[in-house]
Amino acid sequence: MICAIVLAAGRSLRMGVQKLLLPFGGKTVVSHIVDQLLASAVDRIFVVTGYEPERIRGELSDRSVSIVNNADYESGMLSSVRCGLRALPEQCRAVLAAIGDQPSISTQLIDSMIRSFTASEKHILVPCFEGRRGHPLLFSCQYGEEILTHYDDVGLRGLLHAHPDEVFELVVSTSSVLSDMDYPEDYRRELQSMNEQDEESPG
Repeated sequence: MICAIVLAAGRSLRMGVQKLLLPFGGKTVVSHIVDQLLASAVDRIFVVTGYEPERIRGELSDRSVSIVNNADYESGMLSSVRCGLRALPEQCRAVLAAIGDQPSISTQLIDSMIRSFTASEKHILVPCFEGRRGHPLLFSCQYGEEILTHYDDVGLRGLLHAHPDEVFELVVSTSSVLSDMDYPEDYRRELQSMNEQDEESPG
């Protein structure tokens, strides 16, 4: 079983509004990301909320996801990763950690990551575009306890640095793995990218 943890707990201070509920492709940002995961080979999805949890929960109420609230969300993203890890079922063997403000991540990318991870003998997979590592991150549950007790100062990057020989870099052709949304101009960029993709799509 491969589970996804969607990190959706932040306060969106730099955006000025709750960025996960901004419109995106006829949905909201967080709904779009969840729908990409639901259409993928991921078995279960856990969405970690924190700031305005009722609004996020309400937005996803008609989708087959598990909501986990992180009361300590203001301490940083790693606390949400840990909250998600604690909620995973025992059958889970690998985790896809996805950030909630990366709406250009596609089902195709997620499935490619899962196929490569399954075929590889390595236990950590990170997508790379033009030599730069991005998100989401896919890793074996064997690192769960380690993440729960280490890397307070560096987050999940610490896992990559601690186990360099276990990291598989999946080279991808899209810069979406490097893009998230912190500021209004980032949101405008993501909307433009989505519109351009729609124009290029047949039909």
